[in-house]
Amino acid sequence: METKFSLAHLTVLGCAPPEMIYLAKMCGYDYVSLRPIYMGLPGEPNYDLAHKKEMLLQTKKALKTTGIGVHDIELARIVDDIDVKQYLPAIEAGAELGAKSLLSSVWTDNKALYTEKFHELCELTKPYGMNVDLEFVTWSGVKNLKQAKELLNSTPATNKGLMVDTLHFNRSRVALEELDGLPAEWFHFVHLCDGPSEIPTTNEGLIFTGRDERYYVGEGGINIDEIINRIPKEVVFSIELPHIKRVAELGYAEHARRCLETAKDYLKKMNY
Repeated sequence: METKFSLAHLTVLGCAPPEMIYLAKMCGYDYVSLRPIYMGLPGEPNYDLAHKKEMLLQTKKALKTTGIGVHDIELARIVDDIDVKQYLPAIEAGAELGAKSLLSSVWTDNKALYTEKFHELCELTKPYGMNVDLEFVTWSGVKNLKQAKELLNSTPATNKGLMVDTLHFNRSRVALEELDGLPAEWFHFVHLCDGPSEIPTTNEGLIFTGRDERYYVGEGGINIDEIINRIPKEVVFSIELPHIKRVAELGYAEHARRCLETAKDYLKKMNY
């Protein structure tokens, strides 16, 4: 099976979906991972395709012209007092574009709440033929693999999944052995990137690396090969690699090209 790659929106966040799709085609990606759920974070562009009809039309045109696919959409955050039905327009738009997965993460410590809401999100998404893939993030409510596993085991939903981000895996100090024995059907894609060997001790430091300065694969100190080799089946690699300074220096297209080139070189060396 040929390894497939997706360009994650955070890598080129300044590019609207149509532009991102053409860029992905030019660089040699197979898919894009779009961000049509607007979260209102500082400096974040609004790509709410469900309500930006012209942008949605241009996105469809770009997909048809290039042959690029949409692998997943993000980010369905579970927070206090969330009504997950608010994500339905984005889910419908994602399904219309052919998305296979909806990425979710938890931003509350209320275990009963996030357990209930994650199950509800899976049920909401299921009629659209999409998985809901849970990402554990070091500074979130579900911050490690143990908590993620507990949450996934708590729901009988058949479209649940686990999305491992190599940076967050490292930053959460997850033991490699924790991947052993996990159900293969949980795995659909991985966020691929590298980072410094030293793990920040503050949330500010963790967030800075995560959002502003990730490294090309093989450039940093994360044991990416050992993580990947324990994933129980071949997956799509979505390259989530924001680096503000490099984008300013190189431009989005060259940065995205280097992201893919270095990832392919790394995987080739490890005979993946």
